[in-house]
Amino acid sequence: MNIKKLIKKSDLSITIILIIGILVVINFLSYQIFHRWDLTENKVFSISDISKKTVGELDDVVNIKAYFSDNLPSQFLSVKQEVGDILDEYESYSNGNIRVEFINPGDDEDIQRELYMIGIPQLSFQIFEKDKAQLVNGYMGVAISYGDKTEVIPAITQDTRDLEYQITTKIKKVISDEIATIGFVTNLGTLDQGEMTIAGEELEKLYTAEEIDLTGENGVSSDIDTLIMVGPKEELSEEQMKGLNSFLARGGSLFVMIDGVVVEQGLQAQKNTTNLFSFFEKYGIKVNQNLVADLRSGMASFSQGFMTFSTNYPFWPKITSDGFNQDNVSVSSLESVVLPWPSSIEIEGIGEEFYSYLAKTSPKAWVEEDNYIIAPNSVIPSPENKQYNLAVSVNGEVSDPYREEGAPEKINARIIVIGDSDYIVDGFAQSNPDNLNLFLNLVDSLSFDEDIIKIRSKNVSSRPIKDDLGESTKAIIKYANVFGITILVIIFGMIRYYLRRKSKFIDEI
Repeated sequence: MNIKKLIKKSDLSITIILIIGILVVINFLSYQIFHRWDLTENKVFSISDISKKTVGELDDVVNIKAYFSDNLPSQFLSVKQEVGDILDEYESYSNGNIRVEFINPGDDEDIQRELYMIGIPQLSFQIFEKDKAQLVNGYMGVAISYGDKTEVIPAITQDTRDLEYQITTKIKKVISDEIATIGFVTNLGTLDQGEMTIAGEELEKLYTAEEIDLTGENGVSSDIDTLIMVGPKEELSEEQMKGLNSFLARGGSLFVMIDGVVVEQGLQAQKNTTNLFSFFEKYGIKVNQNLVADLRSGMASFSQGFMTFSTNYPFWPKITSDGFNQDNVSVSSLESVVLPWPSSIEIEGIGEEFYSYLAKTSPKAWVEEDNYIIAPNSVIPSPENKQYNLAVSVNGEVSDPYREEGAPEKINARIIVIGDSDYIVDGFAQSNPDNLNLFLNLVDSLSFDEDIIKIRSKNVSSRPIKDDLGESTKAIIKYANVFGITILVIIFGMIRYYLRRKSKFIDEI
């Protein structure tokens, strides 16, 4: 029996030595061949193929300087490591055309002055030392340079999920000769940009933005590539409509978020009086003046007297993955968007090859067309349910509705219409991250490179349980989530205990 135990111990020692040897060889080879295995579904911990392609096709050197102070609080040390890891990937896939350098500005006044000039600010951090709170200054920024052009990420946050998107778009921006210019319509009763500061700040990271007054004499200036209207409520003159058509005819893109019914404070609803509805119908887009409700809906908070309560509110339809067009990269990776008080949209008179829906309700939706009773305690689901389009796009040749003599009969129209404007205001953008992603993705699809949409959409924001599951099935999933791992560990432990007892019994024999 002692001889058997000795043999077992000898075999174990040999096995351990072999494993250590294999690990040493693998570790050596890993320095020679760069590769990272990312087992997450959307590859959130490694750069995407788009980023690899972007840096792999560089024809000259792009310098990336990461400015991190050595005196940062301990909670930011992991951020520096994550930045280093992702920049290592960019460098490895760039064929030598990405050069990364980490710099500690310290007390060097020349470096600090240079950082101030390019837009990387000095940050203040609170640290606790010797039982006292102290403020220290430091830097956590990145500068990306190509030739005489420089783009910066002023401050890296602890949430680095969008870091790849920022780096890749900055690289694209410094190597591109032209970046699209976005025009925001500021008249016609549109939403004030102060109500959508989050979306505005995100757009300015990549695009140049200008304010456009359609009532002005010049109309849409020639340098505008994409025109955005958020919540127009007033009428346009015939000349202004012709100006919009001329903008489309010369290759401009139009992105409109329009309410068929305007809902104001106190849940007072009335039809939108703008004549833009007739303008869109000339291109085959009919925005209905109704309110869409859906049993699959978002949570809304309401006040009643001194009480505040939250409830699923059918007039805030929730669009989940099966409601997005999976053939359209702009929306295919979205998981959960909430559209408050939207209107349905139909396409009329355009060939199918030019039309695509972007988002639609669940099959359990209905509409209110005239009598807008939308208080949460007054909602009565309709027995006649179906799916409704809430966002559509047209990209193709349509008859020019304002054709002048001698001009071509058709124009190549690029138009996206969403039957709701409230979804992108700051409150909704904060509580529903995919609302912001929807807006930015659609702007990118009209204005820039659709490939970068895949980077932004890597991070899943929501994975709700499907509404068509029964209550018992939902309960099983819920409790399996809570107790499943614990039960598996207990079962594994019992099996191990049984096998060890059995092995010990055999050895004693």
